[in-house]
Amino acid sequence: MKITTLLGSAKKKGNTATVLGWVEEALASMGHEVDRIYLNSKTIKGCMGCAKCRETPDEIACVQKDDAEAVLSQMIASDVVLYASPVYFWEFTTQIKAVIDRSYALVTNYHQPGHTSLMEGKRVGLLVTGAGAYSQNAEGLFTAFDRIAGFLMAEKAGELYVGECSVPSELPDDIREKAADLARSLVA
Repeated sequence: MKITTLLGSAKKKGNTATVLGWVEEALASMGHEVDRIYLNSKTIKGCMGCAKCRETPDEIACVQKDDAEAVLSQMIASDVVLYASPVYFWEFTTQIKAVIDRSYALVTNYHQPGHTSLMEGKRVGLLVTGAGAYSQNAEGLFTAFDRIAGFLMAEKAGELYVGECSVPSELPDDIREKAADLARSLVA
């Protein structure tokens, strides 16, 4: 399978990147093609809500010209997309939220007959890290992701929250195995 991972952390060697690396290693060891997009190095503007993309439902038709089109195109070309983000103020980081918002260009007729998505049938997963516990911290982010997967007509294939640690040296011993479990669920 072709798998795209979206690293939504600004830190190339932080908790999110470390655990994501373990997921990617497990996927590669199973023979899958894995490509990471480091979103902090991309220029992706926020969605303007102009709905011009609705005029051409069979392609990415956003009027903004930045790195979003290439990222969205790679997502469409993949079998699996794994979103990876630390928790920032109970939500996704700005980097990954911009991609999520611009995914508006991939869907037409949401909540109406004829709902279509250029991501229909793709498998998606979520990896989240945070310094705090899941409760009263990350649960809203996971709820939002469930809705995003539905909007995209994608199949949620796995999720993992790694909490209560601030630096990779504090990651619990069992996280590498949980990362491998996430990898297996993404391609099962």
